[in-house]
Amino acid sequence: MKRNAVIGDLDWLTILVFLVLIAMGWLNIFSAVYSGDYNGILDIDQRYGKQFLWICASIIIAVGVLSVNSRFFEFFSYPVFGLMMLLLVLVLFIGKEVNASKSWFIIGSLQIQPSEFAKPAVALALARYLSTYNLNVKSLKSLITAGSIFVLPAGLILLQPDAGSALVFFTFILVLYREGFSWTLLLTTFFLLLLFFLVLILPESIILMIIIVSGALIYLITSGNTRYFIRALLIYSSIFGLILGVTEIAGFKHDLYKTGLLSLGFSIPLFLILIYLHRIRKSIGILAGIAVAVVYSFGVDYGFHNFLNEYQQHRINIMLGITSDPLGAGYNVNQSKIAIGSGGFSGKGFLEGTQTKLSFVPEQSTDFIFCTVGEEWGFIGTVTVLGLFTFLLARLIILAERQRTVFSRIYGYGVFSVLFFHVVINISMTVGLFPVIGIPLPFFSYGGSSLWAFTILLFIFLRLDASRKEYIL
Repeated sequence: MKRNAVIGDLDWLTILVFLVLIAMGWLNIFSAVYSGDYNGILDIDQRYGKQFLWICASIIIAVGVLSVNSRFFEFFSYPVFGLMMLLLVLVLFIGKEVNASKSWFIIGSLQIQPSEFAKPAVALALARYLSTYNLNVKSLKSLITAGSIFVLPAGLILLQPDAGSALVFFTFILVLYREGFSWTLLLTTFFLLLLFFLVLILPESIILMIIIVSGALIYLITSGNTRYFIRALLIYSSIFGLILGVTEIAGFKHDLYKTGLLSLGFSIPLFLILIYLHRIRKSIGILAGIAVAVVYSFGVDYGFHNFLNEYQQHRINIMLGITSDPLGAGYNVNQSKIAIGSGGFSGKGFLEGTQTKLSFVPEQSTDFIFCTVGEEWGFIGTVTVLGLFTFLLARLIILAERQRTVFSRIYGYGVFSVLFFHVVINISMTVGLFPVIGIPLPFFSYGGSSLWAFTILLFIFLRLDASRKEYIL
């Protein structure tokens, strides 16, 4: 395709939104770090000076991406993915530790975070695999292979440890759902996420009860057969009562969770006999699901206390209301909410934010950049920013659906999923609806690695979209 044709077929509306977002982001970074010692926008001793240079570099990167032949991205998807996995391994050994995470390569005065660039690499690799000719996307093999493409980098990033960045990769489940995987995949993901938080809040005995009741309800909904359900319930209840009675007679201390777990273990062989005699095939999957959920609940509890840093545990506990620390781990969120609320309808004005100027909100130019918008631009500013992001996300879906190749469509949904997760979670963090996990607001937050990675992610898709007319419907 000729260069003029590429320029003419670019989605300039999306590019305009991109430029507006990075410009607004820079203004808010400028305001967040501005002081009386102003030496110009190119003062690289200040964050706004560095961000300005990174923005210029991101525009050059965008032009470079648009200049590449669109077929390059599909052909080199796997090599790029392999290279990024190699970098994620290397950073564990030779990377620099920042904020208790070994996530950065230092090249002179430049810091590069490979986990950010892994996002477009995973989106490309997943699109390449799912667009394989004659692939049965609903098979278990396809699900495992596709899942491993984003679980592998998530696991490597978790070892740094950077739980927030690792969590981003699971948003690619939305891509799997769009490409035909069962709707139960989304429901299972939602249930596991809900179970994660419930494990941290509720006693073990209640968690076990929730898992068993959920499995029973799923069986009733999918089969509509109450007869075998009642039999299974009687078997479990009888064994539970028997074990409880024995422990009472023996004088042991009651532990409902262990009693329930032991009862489930003794019940499973009887359930399997019932399934075999009456050929209730659906029950096998449900029993397996219950077993996985029980193991998962153990894993969540163990992982929470052994893999997450203490400050991350503290933040999650504060968000869930388990502990209260308004002057410690909860300070950032409290000050962020105060800043946003103080902006009122029209805000205090550019450079007039008192919370910003007095540095009440730590990391205000990075994770909490949105509270600067709320304080200085008020309700009008926050609605404008949210509107721009909503428009961008909606536009990405429109562009993805008009693609003429499966690869381009899947990649487009990958871009949407990553940006959607970042926008929703980052803004939710600033208003206390989600624990602070340290992920940036796309095109807004301070940082070269995140800005460049988001630019690459978006403009690869715009390049693919510009070449869609090369393919015959």
